[in-house]
Amino acid sequence: MRNFDELSEQEVLALAISSEEEDGRIYADFAERLRADYPASAQVFRDMAAEEGDHRRMLIDTYREKFGEHIPLIRRQDVRGFISRKPVWQSSVLGLDIVRKQAASMELEAANFYRTAATRSQDATIRKLLGDLAEIEVGHEHTADRLMAENLDADTKHEEDEADRRMFVLRVVQPALAGLMDGSVSTLAPVFAAVFATGQSWDAFLVGMAASIGAGISMGFAEALSDNGSLTGRGAPWIRGLICGLATTLGGIGHTLPFLIGNFHTALSVAIAVVVAELAVITWIRAKYMDTPVFSAAMQVGFGGALVFATGILIGQG
Repeated sequence: MRNFDELSEQEVLALAISSEEEDGRIYADFAERLRADYPASAQVFRDMAAEEGDHRRMLIDTYREKFGEHIPLIRRQDVRGFISRKPVWQSSVLGLDIVRKQAASMELEAANFYRTAATRSQDATIRKLLGDLAEIEVGHEHTADRLMAENLDADTKHEEDEADRRMFVLRVVQPALAGLMDGSVSTLAPVFAAVFATGQSWDAFLVGMAASIGAGISMGFAEALSDNGSLTGRGAPWIRGLICGLATTLGGIGHTLPFLIGNFHTALSVAIAVVVAELAVITWIRAKYMDTPVFSAAMQVGFGGALVFATGILIGQG
């Protein structure tokens, strides 16, 4: 890698050209990824890609005038100081907020680049071009917000934000909630059955860990294999499976860890308190994201948890 201050003016222009081309293609990728779910926002990023194309043509015209036809390939990753960006195609989940924040970051970085490059240039024409682009980019630091305001009316933006929320619920909240409920509720029976059957905290801990991890693996595969997301819009199956599996394991381990406490009665009391906290968290998630009334959610979750808990005690004491 080279330091930026080691680059010649020819190399700086070549870097600027490749950077503008890369930014334009990133915005075009944003537009393509958003096209189906957020058509208005997709148009915003197509417009931004077109602006980057205009900047690139300005740079190429000046480069040809000064250095000829051959433009060496100098990329951001070849120069120290630039932010490394994850390619759009590697991002399985790309929400509106993520895209808008990345666009704002890109514009700010471009403004800083042109400002620094302009102060180093000795050629009047190049210095003027870089200075002009710096001013343009400074004005574009909030380009995404500006274009959103120009292209999205309040109703359209509200609809897209609601669509974004629905997809977050489908792709993240639902699999996580299913996992938490399964891990927190279904593992109650084997854990507390082991507690009352053996009277040993360590035995209950081993049973709880086995049940939690086993349930996490099972739920993860079940969620991942349920559908590929192409028709339901639920996103990548392996991501949903990972979220569901981890949430299931977490839900079961929560009330299993207290049984690391040596004193049986203390461990049991802490475990019961953790179960109450887990059910409260599940109730809150259902109320916030699934539009379930708090009282109704609490009754449903509490009744199910109490039923499984009682089952474990009865089997353990039998």
